[in-house]
Amino acid sequence: MTSNPELEQKKPLLEQFKETRKRTLELVKTLEKDDFVVQTAFFMSPPKWHIGHVSWIYEAIMSKIDKNYEFYSKEFSEYLNSYYHQFGEPHDKGSRGIISRPTVDQVFEYFNTINQRVEKFITSQSIDEDATKLITMGFHHECQHQELLVYDLQHLLAEQYRPIRKNEIPKQIDVKKKSIQIKGGIYTMGYNGEQYCYDIELPEHKVYLNDYKIDAFPITNQQYMEFVEDGGYETYKYWLSDGWEKVKANKWNAPMYWEKIDDQWNVRDFLGIRKINPNQPVCNVSYYEAEAYCKWAGKRLPSEAEWEKAACWNEEKQQKTVFPWGNESPSEEKCNLLESYLWGCTEIGTLPKGASSSGCQHMIGDVWEWTSSEFTGYPGFKTGFDEYNDKWFTNQKVLRGGSFGTPNMSIRGSYRNFFRLDERWVFAGFRCAENI
Repeated sequence: MTSNPELEQKKPLLEQFKETRKRTLELVKTLEKDDFVVQTAFFMSPPKWHIGHVSWIYEAIMSKIDKNYEFYSKEFSEYLNSYYHQFGEPHDKGSRGIISRPTVDQVFEYFNTINQRVEKFITSQSIDEDATKLITMGFHHECQHQELLVYDLQHLLAEQYRPIRKNEIPKQIDVKKKSIQIKGGIYTMGYNGEQYCYDIELPEHKVYLNDYKIDAFPITNQQYMEFVEDGGYETYKYWLSDGWEKVKANKWNAPMYWEKIDDQWNVRDFLGIRKINPNQPVCNVSYYEAEAYCKWAGKRLPSEAEWEKAACWNEEKQQKTVFPWGNESPSEEKCNLLESYLWGCTEIGTLPKGASSSGCQHMIGDVWEWTSSEFTGYPGFKTGFDEYNDKWFTNQKVLRGGSFGTPNMSIRGSYRNFFRLDERWVFAGFRCAENI
């Protein structure tokens, strides 16, 4: 039997598509039907919507490649469009949970139909390099929504969520919290690998950094609790003006999901209602809270260039790597990402094999880390997909490093996440930096 060379070339693309779709279904496999339609807050989305939206985006991509492509349904497109005005007027995010049609069953039927369409599209179409990039972007977009879905499942169900895979969180290795000195000078920032990356990670460009110090570990619950107990949420002097307004308006007194029971701080998350683990990185804090802690501690947040250099630059070899530990793909012994299936943070020091050459640990996985940098395009930025990233170049801060909800394939040292300054449902923490 003669093999088809063109089809053989497409096999990795098809396999990646199937693997990505399988992981999406695994995340919702144990949900009850009632769970799929609930929207617990304006900033989250019902699981039903995520399942539909990650399918609809492939329709948007196929329509970009093939101008004759016909969308499955006008009704579905109107509901599942997130913010792409080029495909019609997007549905209001805050009211995704009040829509009963399409039904859950119809959305899953749509999910399966789009699977068939995408597989047929890949095998039957002539897929050039640009089309391959667009389709691959669809995989990475779905990974982003897998992580957002995990955030939403914690907000919706917390310990009532039953993942189909769950591993034990490893025990801590005794570590000494310290700051590491990083040499300044000219640093070439941005993605330098050969695999897929987003347009916002390009182009590589030179920045100048002064010498600085950065914490070897993210700020822990114990460290952050000292700020809380010292009245950090009760005095304006540590806060940016907008942040202090958010503290008062939303009655913040601790990170999201923290609550006091019998005068003791507890957290409610995927692992249940439990005492705060002092050795885990603090999670679910906004930029405002991270910045306020730094001011209280007499330090500051690193810029994203400082963060990236501490994570990816090998001073001895004078070279940059894709990940802190080198160019090898993530593994469970190096970092805590979604496929670790821990459903929570590891304690600091438990993943020494993931350390950067500078000595920083936990820079990939566990918690996204806030930086002081505004989210905007790098010098020479060129968009790869209109309305995807570039429309958010205002009023957002950059986060780096990924979380325990980030899929392996979608993270690297140059990856730039971005959120508004007051958002807390993201699995975000931070580490501090200092001038020298």
